[in-house]
Amino acid sequence: MLLIPVFLAAQRAKPKNDSNYDDRLLHFGFSMGVNSMDFIAKMKPESDLTAEVVTLKPGINIQIVTDYRPATYLDLRFLPGVSFGQRTINFYNENAEKVYDTQIESSFLEFPLSLKAKGMRLNNSRPYLIGGLNFRYDLAGKKEFDDPGVNGSESFIRLNKADLYYEVGAGIDFYLPYFKLTIEAKMSSGLRDVLNYNVGFPPYFNEIESLKSQIWVLSFHFE
Repeated sequence: MLLIPVFLAAQRAKPKNDSNYDDRLLHFGFSMGVNSMDFIAKMKPESDLTAEVVTLKPGINIQIVTDYRPATYLDLRFLPGVSFGQRTINFYNENAEKVYDTQIESSFLEFPLSLKAKGMRLNNSRPYLIGGLNFRYDLAGKKEFDDPGVNGSESFIRLNKADLYYEVGAGIDFYLPYFKLTIEAKMSSGLRDVLNYNVGFPPYFNEIESLKSQIWVLSFHFE
């Protein structure tokens, strides 16, 4: 009986931070986040090698938020920005022994367009789901290929510069006294084979049938 007042107090609605973010037709903000870039490699049937990214390395994302509200529980969001990261592909033989590896750096210009489906606001928070498309252009793809052993280069393959990704994720909006903070986790998967078969070191790329990009992103939006 002594605990009943405590439980009743926990169920009371907390004072909401008064804001008009959800009432505006259009509002802006900025975003910072961390990413982890990966590859999905499909080897040729006759190949004795396998290729995979064993260690995921952190990268960074910086974006501008443009949010348009066409309906009460739907937002259309455009977040142009840049992202940086790197991946190391390890090649293994049939005995699971590493034969060689190559490091690939990426510097993306990205233009994601997403639809945000929001749930009901719970005191000062609101969950949501998000999905959409993201066009990325890899500025690092402009680098010239270096032959093995020249200038200590270890980048023996090159990627195509442009790719289109589909993205799905979820997040929570937190309504603070002076702004809205959003924490969002998202998976981004490339739709195209990004391996450049015209430039590179043949013993590497000739074993690969297709190479698709996959990126995991944890973002913090300030609106």
